[in-house]
Amino acid sequence: MNLFSEIRGLVLDSLAQMQSEGALPEGLSFDNVAVEPPRDAAHGDMATNAAMVLAKSAKMKPRDIADVLAEKLASDDRIASAEVAGPGFLNLRLAPSVWQGVFAAVLGQGTDYGRSTMGQGQKVNVEYVSANPTGPLHVGHTRGAVFGDALASLLAYSGHDVTREYYINDGGAQVDVLARSAYERYREANGLSPEIAEGLYPGDYLIPIGEALKEKYGDSLIDKPEAEWLEDLREFSTDAMMDLIRADLKALGVEMDVFFSEKSLYGTGRIEAALQSLTDKGLIYEGVLEPPKGKKPEDWEPREQTLFKSTEHGDDVDRPVKKSDGSWTYFAPDIAYHYDKVSRGFDALIDVFGADHGGYVKRMKAAVSALSDGKVPLDIKLTQLVKLWKNGEPFKMSKRAGNFVTLRDVVDQVGPDVTRFVMLTRKNDAPLDFDFDKVLEQSRENPVFYVQYAHARVMSVLRRAAEAGIATDDATLAGADLGKNDHTSELTVAKKLAEWPRLVEIAARTNEPHRVAFYLYELAGDFHALWNKGNEETQLRFIQDGDVATSQSKIALARSVSVVISAGLGILGVTPAQEMR
Repeated sequence: MNLFSEIRGLVLDSLAQMQSEGALPEGLSFDNVAVEPPRDAAHGDMATNAAMVLAKSAKMKPRDIADVLAEKLASDDRIASAEVAGPGFLNLRLAPSVWQGVFAAVLGQGTDYGRSTMGQGQKVNVEYVSANPTGPLHVGHTRGAVFGDALASLLAYSGHDVTREYYINDGGAQVDVLARSAYERYREANGLSPEIAEGLYPGDYLIPIGEALKEKYGDSLIDKPEAEWLEDLREFSTDAMMDLIRADLKALGVEMDVFFSEKSLYGTGRIEAALQSLTDKGLIYEGVLEPPKGKKPEDWEPREQTLFKSTEHGDDVDRPVKKSDGSWTYFAPDIAYHYDKVSRGFDALIDVFGADHGGYVKRMKAAVSALSDGKVPLDIKLTQLVKLWKNGEPFKMSKRAGNFVTLRDVVDQVGPDVTRFVMLTRKNDAPLDFDFDKVLEQSRENPVFYVQYAHARVMSVLRRAAEAGIATDDATLAGADLGKNDHTSELTVAKKLAEWPRLVEIAARTNEPHRVAFYLYELAGDFHALWNKGNEETQLRFIQDGDVATSQSKIALARSVSVVISAGLGILGVTPAQEMR
């Protein structure tokens, strides 16, 4: 049930009736007719722009359309009033019975209430985290992991066929550095002093890998030339680091469907095939780029390179794919990887990048546009930096990691549920302050606590009802006399619950899972306000002594709140609290 879609359907039916009666001309498009909450809640429950968007094509004054439409809508039992405002906006107030029916809808559908078919099974690839396999995940990766995972869940909830994917950057020079760093820990495991030269990875996380290498090779690699061990150690260390990364993701509640290796693109003809596809479209050429902005002429050496005409697909400049020495640029395997995604038949691609990858947005969009002939959209979401605080000071770096705070540092401090929710309390492209003290605080200022407390309060009501012998299964509650929930505060909760299906579709359409977290905070606020009023007005209490029928109607409201909170937290990957300690 999507009440906004239902009322929009009523508006469209009324417009069609106006056409059949000659009050509106035929042939009008109703695509842009919307029904949504008014900007000012005092104006009504919903508003429609129908008269405004149809006036020009109908060659009529907006208010003339609105006056007739208002009369049509007011004749429906669901509409308490329809009032024309300003030049032709139409404000609607719904009958209380409509709002009370929301509780029955929620209880009837459970956590599927709000689930949408909007995606129509569209195949979407969401790539996120994709950290270099050279160390444990840090706090920046944590935000990307949480955002990407919640976005994937949101899209699945809204009817998309989602694949969660991790791109293993194991094809570049950084994995050689990893192998050399692991070799020093291998030497250490054999009783020698490690030589952690500048440029190597200093973190203690490589000590277990060194010990594992000793167990496998003994001391047979000591003093051997690099050429004899580099390839083996590169593969061994990368596998070990990916095991660590998978374990870190699991601790956060993130599981991938696909791990794609960059290395698999090299020496297999896959990069060449992707670039051949662009060549066949006339988008690859040999040329010399202009010097980068800010470079002095004497710093610039013009060299002929193999270039991609990315400017033909919205980029600022053309991009090199092969260097003058014949080796691939970093961009070439990225093109091949996305060519592979397109070839797998995805209808849409989403990449979640860290803020430091902003410069890659236009070139990657250009590449996907060219590879798919503009048929497969690519949305790139950037996650901004996270600043960690504890005891009023910046949180210290992890000794184990060497130079950064790890995902495990965060999860060990506050747990996965708090970590995930807090990471979604800001839009992905806004900086985030993560204060370890505040995120564990039991106050309204802490959104995690505030939402979980609302759910826990409902669970306490259900336990008390069971002790009083009141049936509280969803079917019984849905059949209660829900008309007893007629107080303004109760109807406020119903109106917020009615927004959930619409909110899901908006969040999915914009790829913004933070909207779910914001909505849950608002819903929790309306519920807590009702709870607090019950302390003063006994008729608002959820359990009415000696009155089972009224109790069940009130409990139906509370249970509806917990159902939607549970559904929303499920999208965010957070477990609903059964009680608060």
